[in-house]
Parts: sequence; structure tokens; C-alpha cells
Amino acid sequence: MRITAVTCVKNEGPFLLEWIAFNRLIGVTDFLIYSNDCTDGTDRLLDALGEYGVVHLPNPARGRNYQMEALKHAAKQPVVRDADWVWIADVDEFLNIHTGDHTIPALIAACGDPQAISVTFQFFANDGIERFEDRPVIGQFTRTHNPDLWCADSAIEVKTLVRKDFPLHYFGAHRPFFRETDARDLPRWTDGSGRPVPPKFHIAANTRRIRRFPAAGARHYATLNHYALRSLDSYLVKNDRGDVNREGRAFDDSYWRERNDRAWEERSIHRHLPALEAALAEMKRGKIGALHDEAVRLHREKIRELKGKPAYAEMWEHLRGLPPYPPGELELRHELGLIS
Repeated sequence: MRITAVTCVKNEGPFLLEWIAFNRLIGVTDFLIYSNDCTDGTDRLLDALGEYGVVHLPNPARGRNYQMEALKHAAKQPVVRDADWVWIADVDEFLNIHTGDHTIPALIAACGDPQAISVTFQFFANDGIERFEDRPVIGQFTRTHNPDLWCADSAIEVKTLVRKDFPLHYFGAHRPFFRETDARDLPRWTDGSGRPVPPKFHIAANTRRIRRFPAAGARHYATLNHYALRSLDSYLVKNDRGDVNREGRAFDDSYWRERNDRAWEERSIHRHLPALEAALAEMKRGKIGALHDEAVRLHREKIRELKGKPAYAEMWEHLRGLPPYPPGELELRHELGLIS
């Protein structure tokens, strides 16, 4: 089975090898990775990863809609067109499969071989980790929100595996879209428990829910672990670079507070750590290891530079001092007298 992962990156050099090695462990065979104005050696590292199935291209976007323009371009590339399945995800997202041998083929089989599988996010908290460390992210961050709720909302975003015979109109970052014709021709589409996705999500009938649906019961076979915050140091770099989809995007403290909910501990993805660490040790031999180390050095330099700027130093201290509750919960705890 040929499975192609597609992503867009900007200054993700220290985290690339972990994401590629992890996805190879769960069954990804090929990667199409678009880079965008990198200053930390991300592009040089990607150019060296051809032996690991990586196709690296500059982002083709001419405007600021970087991700959607890249996905439109990706749909025409041989590495995507020749794939049996396409997996579109970001470098801070790890598909945690709970069934069979914990690979994508096992997930597909458990879900009954549908034409698309949408897997629910679980957001992992910073949990007080301040310093960037050059070791697997999935091993460092273990605290997360109630997996059935997202800031008092039962609907949580998803990312989607898409089979080659899906009646694709275009790829979205969270789900594919198709031209609706006859109800009898609608694609077979499940959640991470093998259940049909909600009808309104399926046909994109609700604009407020085109990339999310209720999470309760949706993760029996898989969860998408999202490490959006990582360390506080690395979060400064994330703020500085914006993101691949919107130039100059600023993440205010509501983004941090929403994702820094440490109510639950979740370590099931650690089943992959021994194999992941072995794979990383193999990948880091020779030139690839030197390029990785250079990206780490530049990441640390950027952290020192940002912490030397008053605005970023103030941001660092502000985020460090925030309570580990999502917006509204701290106020509710005060109202209920649970804290003074």
C-alpha cells in the first residue's frame, strides 16, 4: 500500500526528522513537503531526505493562502496521484492508532476500508515545559484536555485520510470536498471509530462544522495527537514565524490557554518511542544528522534572539504565568468557590 503524507512547513527544522520517522513507522511510504521562506535550514534538510521518500518543493503560493494553494498544486503531483491513500497533516500532528499493529493499514481495515477516515484531534498541553529540548516531542508532552470536550464544545476538529477513489473536487486542510451528485454515490466516510461521519459534515452542509464534529466515541481506533504548543521557548518561534497558512498570524493567549488544558494524562503513543528513537539514530548518521544539528542550533539562536526583545520577553513571562485552564474555566472555578 502506497501512502503519501502531504504537509507545508516553515522553520520546522528541529522537528522534521521525528515526524518523518514516526509516519514511516505507521505506514507512510512517501512525503510531499512544501517549504516556505525558511531561515533555520528546514529546506536544506528536506533536500537531503530523498532516500526516505521525501519530495521537497517550494510553496507555489503567489498570495497569502499558502496551504490551500499548495494543496491544489499537490493534487497534480505524481507522488499524490499515484498513492493509494493521501494523509494531509502538519508537523506537530501525530496519528495515534489504537488498533491492530498500530499502523495506517490496520486503521483502514478496522474502519472497513472506506474512502475517507476523519480522525479527531486531541490537543496536548505545554504543561509547564519551558525549555526546548532536542528529543522526541511525543515523549515530552503527556497532558491533554478531556478527550470528549473542547473548551465546553463537544465538536473537535479532524484531519482526514483520503483513498484514491474518493470523488475528489479538492483537498482541504482538514477534509476533502466533493461535488455532490446523487445520494447513492456519496463516498463511504468514517470517523476514527469506523462509524459514518455525521451527514451534515459529510456533505459540508454546516459552514460552522465543515472541519469538525462531536468527538465523543470517535476515537476507538485512532486519535490525532496535536502538539501545537510544545515548549514555551519553541512557542515564541512559532509566534515569530506566523504559520504556513496566514502570513504574520499572531497567536494570542487565548490560543495558548485553549490548548494548555492538562486535565488528562495520555501516554499511549509512547508505544512507538523505542522504534522511533532507533529510527532517528539511523537517520542522524552523516549529512542528515549534521543538517538536523544545524537546524537545532539555529532554532536555539532564534529563541535567544526573541527573548532579548522586550515584547517577546514579556510574552514569555505572561504565558508562563497563565493558569493551566481553558478560557472560562478559571472564572467558573472562582465562581464556584473552588479557588480563591
